[in-house]
Amino acid sequence: MTMFKPKYTITNKLATNIRKIGELIGEFNQITLSKTVLFELERSAQAISSCSSTQIEGNSLPLTDVKRILKSKPHIIQDTQREVLNYNRAIETLNSITKASKQQRLSTTLICKIQGIVVDRLISRSSIGRLRTEPVFVNDPIKRETIYLPPDAKDVKELMKELIVFVNANQGIIDPLILAGIYHKQAVIIHPFMDGNGRTTRLITKFLLARLGINTFPLFSFENYYNRNVTMYFQKVGVMGNYYYIVNDIDFTDWLEYFTDGILDELRRIRSQLPQNGDRLEPHHKKILKYIDENGSITAREYAAITERARATRIQDFKKLTDMGLIKSMGIGKATYYILKTD
Repeated sequence: MTMFKPKYTITNKLATNIRKIGELIGEFNQITLSKTVLFELERSAQAISSCSSTQIEGNSLPLTDVKRILKSKPHIIQDTQREVLNYNRAIETLNSITKASKQQRLSTTLICKIQGIVVDRLISRSSIGRLRTEPVFVNDPIKRETIYLPPDAKDVKELMKELIVFVNANQGIIDPLILAGIYHKQAVIIHPFMDGNGRTTRLITKFLLARLGINTFPLFSFENYYNRNVTMYFQKVGVMGNYYYIVNDIDFTDWLEYFTDGILDELRRIRSQLPQNGDRLEPHHKKILKYIDENGSITAREYAAITERARATRIQDFKKLTDMGLIKSMGIGKATYYILKTD
């Protein structure tokens, strides 16, 4: 098997983007949000992702309709609605996989599974969940001319294997942002499926970012950044010509700068939606949670012994954590104690 060796340069812009993204991720990791806030942010992100990623491929449903469809999940639907529901189901599948294990390795099986969900009941069954066995062409949607000839079908399996080996082998060696970005562009270049390539690639990219330590996956919808200027996205992620003539000249640098621009834009969007005060935890709140985590529970007397806060504010501290769904009270009266709420 040949080795996939992508060509790219760590420019000042790329390095700066990576640093800023790291700072924002660090900031998010210091914030504990209530289950209610998290649920609303996750639901909003899934709707935006499902709307944006399908719109990139030509789906005309606006966000308001997408939110309604995801909420009602109608049984009798048109293809445009099915595209949205399929994409949302793929997000939920990857979310479950990510929560179950951050060590889940990238594989052809996983990629094909996600493509199978994305195009379920939308294309021929022979092309669902399987790498393509026929040639495909990429056309300019405006000029209606072929602008790119992807690799021959006979080479797709080997090229995807090379890409997967590269990603898995370089975890912890190459920055996760660069690794996810390289996967994104190279998967588009290979065009491994008869249909659903873009949607599947964006979903797997989200999975890689989560698996590689960028743990805002449930709140993440960077597809929106691409959808705001689809022409720019296609120009950055795609290539032109015959794959075999241009493969040795492909440089990922420009795409990686654009890719990290999109991640940064999305993280800033998430930050702007986070509660500015009410649902954020102060050091004294974290002290309570740490004590419970180490000792199993905490009483009002035990909290008084480890803090200098007045009795009235200590009561408010317990109330806030209870209202946020992070702890729950047990016992009655003076026998009351608090434990972590896990359900």
